[in-house]
Amino acid sequence: MNILVTGGAGYIGSHAVKMLLEDDHHVVVIDDLSTGDKQAVDERAVFYNLSTHEEQAVKQVLTDEKIDAVMHFAAFSLVNESVAHPLKYYHNNIEGTRALIQAMVAANVLTMIFSSTAAVYGEQKTMPIKETAPLSPSNPYGITKKTIEDMLKDVHQAHPAFNYMILRYFNVAGAYHDGSIGENHDPETHLIPNVIKSALFKKPKLKVFGTDYDTTDGSAIRDYIHVEDLIDAHIKALYEATTNKRSDIYNLGSAKGYSVLDIIKATEETLKIPVDYDIKARRAGDPAMLIASHDKIFQDLNWQPTRSLNTMIASAAQYFKKRDDA
Repeated sequence: MNILVTGGAGYIGSHAVKMLLEDDHHVVVIDDLSTGDKQAVDERAVFYNLSTHEEQAVKQVLTDEKIDAVMHFAAFSLVNESVAHPLKYYHNNIEGTRALIQAMVAANVLTMIFSSTAAVYGEQKTMPIKETAPLSPSNPYGITKKTIEDMLKDVHQAHPAFNYMILRYFNVAGAYHDGSIGENHDPETHLIPNVIKSALFKKPKLKVFGTDYDTTDGSAIRDYIHVEDLIDAHIKALYEATTNKRSDIYNLGSAKGYSVLDIIKATEETLKIPVDYDIKARRAGDPAMLIASHDKIFQDLNWQPTRSLNTMIASAAQYFKKRDDA
């Protein structure tokens, strides 16, 4: 198939590009490089320096490249930034997706695999979280993703031939198995890369936000999934949407919870390096626990994660070491 990957120069998008190419697809990338890295894009892919907001130009790419389906990763995704700059997020995430879908419908490209988030759930009392849980996002980032989910459902209602797969990620970690691409945000807000960087390079010193939660060790618990497992799920969802012309919503997580202190201990064991950290007060809005149920996607698409927490840590560390050597 001919697949368009938006945000293909980003962390998750660049892994999708590489793994789609390995699966013998023709891959086209559009990315405005506002947060992505052109060097992360596999050179076998066709690259366009474009924003999804550029509706007519995107329509031209969809037509010229004879695109069969779109994997949509292009979005701003920092929760704290979304709270400080909500209009930036509403414009980029919602309007950018509206323009993209408009271009798709005009070009008769009628399948989207959409990168959503566990942030659409907000605070939940029942764990693990199922796809049927009520949606109550607690920050503008989560609100933009929920709005796009609603947009996809509305477009499907208006154009029944338009199919979508909404994939709600929990915490994504790890790097490509050869260390060539990985997670490289500035600033980095995700726990696993920050723990690894603190262990390997001793800076910045790690901060643990809250050890007074109602959990076994007092630190917050999250569900982590390897980025390659995540993209495996995207490819399965792509085949389901294009072959069976079906739309659906799935969680992507491991169904296991690891506390912040668990992650630190696992990093120390995997890298054989101690991790020094400071304990800080809780951050506002951080729930004590977020764990996914992935029963639905296992039953429907026979997907479940296969890569361990140690593999996530070891692969990410390999990537950071390569970057440090470069």
